[in-house]
Amino acid sequence: MVDRKRIYNPESNETLNNRRVFGGNPHGILNFTKAKYQWALKLWDIMEANTWFPKEVDTTDDVRDYNFNLTPAEKRMYDLVWSQLISMDSFQTNNLADNINPYITAPEINAILARQAYEEANHSKSYAVMVEAICENTDMIYEMEKHDPILKKKNDYISSLYEELAGNVTESKLLLAMVANQILEGVYFYSGFTAIYALARAGKMLGSAQMVRFIQRDEITHLLLFQNMINSVRKERPDLFTPEVVAKIYEMFEKAGELEIEWGKYITQNQIMGFTDDIITEYIHYLIDQRLNAIGLNRIYNAKHPIKWVDDFAKFNDQKSNFFESKVTNYSKGSLSFDDF
Repeated sequence: MVDRKRIYNPESNETLNNRRVFGGNPHGILNFTKAKYQWALKLWDIMEANTWFPKEVDTTDDVRDYNFNLTPAEKRMYDLVWSQLISMDSFQTNNLADNINPYITAPEINAILARQAYEEANHSKSYAVMVEAICENTDMIYEMEKHDPILKKKNDYISSLYEELAGNVTESKLLLAMVANQILEGVYFYSGFTAIYALARAGKMLGSAQMVRFIQRDEITHLLLFQNMINSVRKERPDLFTPEVVAKIYEMFEKAGELEIEWGKYITQNQIMGFTDDIITEYIHYLIDQRLNAIGLNRIYNAKHPIKWVDDFAKFNDQKSNFFESKVTNYSKGSLSFDDF
């Protein structure tokens, strides 16, 4: 069993070297000048520099596109994507605060998780801005999992992984919860983002795509957070990576991949330019391979990236020509890629 950490523990004699991702004995004081996990401080600075607000993004033209320029298939996909993303960010806001952070004993990681929880809530605000301004049936989008069996099946699986942690918390369960976050941040979110970029590539819903760029930049830091947490635990507690646990990790990725491929095919129905069932399958397999490799495990599929144009849509630079416009846009926000870690 793993106990929740004490909020304040002045009797602690834990040294910096003895600090652990979980299972430590923290004092309860957050001191940014003394941190064992330097990657956490680096992530904090990047996340702070990336602060943004949904009101910064103009979605006025998207209302016209939604009403007059989207095909019925594109409009259906657009609504389903927001239903998916709304569900996942709602899960994350609560999961981070209730299921993960109470058991993490490194204060600098506690701070990053608190920051991530705020960002997930900010994403929920951005979805509300777009759905309220653009879509026809707001209530249906927010309650889609009650009516759509494919979305419900996907949500049920990821939420079941989190709910397993809510009871008797063990070290292995906590490790697997970190992996579940890696799956959600690194696989589930990405397919939704890609669907919106596909519309922007066709010259539609450009404001929505801009909002997704901000959201995805946040999600890269979230993915790196859990990637570093898992790799730090591997160094501190290699005994937790038993053959049974590793087999469970592969099983989780494979099951999540199956559900995400089913979802991708379902929302596109071979009616979205640039997407086929084969491309969707290859892309999800590629993402899974990348996420597994990042936490020291072997690739399953050896898949190639089938839609590299997606990466160009997600990029931020300090100053560049906005790919939605001809004018130059100055971005004061920070930038981040996996090459930074």
